[in-house]
Amino acid sequence: MTEKKVTIKNRAGIHARPAALLVQTASKFASKILLEKGSEQINAKSIMGVISLGATYQTVLKIIADGLDEKEAVEVLSRLFDNKFEEE
Repeated sequence: MTEKKVTIKNRAGIHARPAALLVQTASKFASKILLEKGSEQINAKSIMGVISLGATYQTVLKIIADGLDEKEAVEVLSRLFDNKFEEE
């Protein structure tokens, strides 16, 4: 299992477009991928789950991946957060 904390850096937070990008990217990996906010965990491959997190600017999330390509999955997904989902 690989885990990494990330902070939402884009001002609009995770709305429809970043959520779709996150789900599309997560779905490319075989590993089980979760996003954790506080005590809530959701499947990162579920658009409804990602949007239901209500993750806004400066929210800290934890990416948790478990599977064959877990390290690469966490690295690629954390890069989306670092790049502000290519919005700014």
